[in-house]
Amino acid sequence: MQDHRPIIALDADGVLLDFNRAYALAWQRAFGVLPAERDPQAYWALDRWQVERLEGERLARFRDSFDEQFWGSVPPMAGAIEACHALKRAGYELVCVSALPAVYAEARRRNLLDHGFPIDRVVATGHTAAERSPKAEVLEQLRPVAFVDDYLPYMVGVPEDVHTALVLREPNGSPNVGEHLALVKSQHADLAAFAAWWLDRGARDERDRDLEARGAVA
Repeated sequence: MQDHRPIIALDADGVLLDFNRAYALAWQRAFGVLPAERDPQAYWALDRWQVERLEGERLARFRDSFDEQFWGSVPPMAGAIEACHALKRAGYELVCVSALPAVYAEARRRNLLDHGFPIDRVVATGHTAAERSPKAEVLEQLRPVAFVDDYLPYMVGVPEDVHTALVLREPNGSPNVGEHLALVKSQHADLAAFAAWWLDRGARDERDRDLEARGAVA
């Protein structure tokens, strides 16, 4: 049977899953040392942790850590699991749309399910250097009512009728500034804040429709 529930599309890293924490664990796996935190308000993992900029053999060794095991074991963002269950209970289908190589899509799906996320569909778009979001084409096909991401450039090219919600996250070095903010319809501290706002907005809209109907009857 075809599922006709409205879809909310959710980014993974920075929205559902904590890539920055996983980055430190990947460093420990590669080099045997868990890095200390340099700046808890840094957007990028490289700036958050006290780590060196790598090259040559050490860079290759670190990149090798970003394998299926890594993408299958990223910890959840605080409050994200509960937020997803609230959206699910409200009648939405949740789809993870991630700029991840397709070869790791199944590892990401298992990762989400292992944490208890009510998400069993992951679309991996890969990442491109083009100005248009690599997620835009997928979103044109999915036609979600909302799309939540923490990376402003991924809002470029998203269909106008999709509610674009930006998770701001840590501010230091954030790419979430500039003219493309005009593409964003709402901004939130995290997924939990978005879910609370979205569901409250839906409840208010339903109350308004009920009041209008009562007025028409009267």
